[in-house]
Amino acid sequence: MDVIRILLAIILPPLGVFLQVGVGLHFWLNILLTLCGYLPGIIHAIWVILRK
Repeated sequence: MDVIRILLAIILPPLGVFLQVGVGLHFWLNILLTLCGYLPGIIHAIWVILRK
Protein backbone atom coordinates (compact mmCIF):
# COMPACT_ATOMS: atom_id res chain seq x y z
CA MET A 1 0.00 0.00 0.00
CA ASP A 2 2.93 2.37 0.66
CA VAL A 3 4.03 2.02 -2.97
CA ILE A 4 0.65 3.32 -4.16
CA ARG A 5 0.81 6.22 -1.69
CA ILE A 6 4.33 7.12 -2.83
CA LEU A 7 3.26 7.09 -6.48
CA LEU A 8 0.29 9.31 -5.64
CA ALA A 9 2.61 11.58 -3.63
CA ILE A 10 4.80 12.06 -6.68
CA ILE A 11 1.81 12.93 -8.86
CA LEU A 12 -0.12 14.98 -6.28
CA PRO A 13 1.72 15.35 -2.93
CA PRO A 14 -1.24 16.43 -0.74
CA LEU A 15 -3.22 13.35 -1.82
CA GLY A 16 -0.48 11.01 -0.62
CA VAL A 17 -0.33 12.80 2.73
CA PHE A 18 -4.11 12.79 3.04
CA LEU A 19 -4.26 9.04 2.49
CA GLN A 20 -1.60 8.51 5.16
CA VAL A 21 -2.63 10.89 7.96
CA GLY A 22 -5.92 12.50 6.96
CA VAL A 23 -6.68 16.19 7.31
CA GLY A 24 -4.31 17.55 9.91
CA LEU A 25 -1.16 19.57 10.38
CA HIS A 26 0.93 17.56 7.92
CA PHE A 27 -1.76 17.79 5.24
CA TRP A 28 -1.98 21.59 5.43
CA LEU A 29 1.79 21.91 5.66
CA ASN A 30 2.12 19.80 2.54
CA ILE A 31 -0.36 21.98 0.65
CA LEU A 32 1.68 25.04 1.64
CA LEU A 33 4.95 23.40 0.58
CA THR A 34 3.44 22.26 -2.71
CA LEU A 35 2.24 25.77 -3.45
CA CYS A 36 5.71 27.15 -2.68
CA GLY A 37 7.35 24.57 -4.92
CA TYR A 38 6.42 21.19 -6.27
CA LEU A 39 9.64 19.45 -5.14
CA PRO A 40 9.38 20.44 -1.42
CA GLY A 41 5.83 19.07 -1.43
CA ILE A 42 6.99 15.75 -2.85
CA ILE A 43 9.85 15.45 -0.36
CA HIS A 44 7.57 16.19 2.58
CA ALA A 45 4.91 13.76 1.34
CA ILE A 46 7.39 10.92 0.92
CA TRP A 47 8.85 11.68 4.35
CA VAL A 48 5.40 11.52 5.97
CA ILE A 49 4.54 8.27 4.19
CA LEU A 50 7.82 6.52 5.07
CA ARG A 51 7.83 7.83 8.66
CA LYS A 52 4.69 5.97 9.70
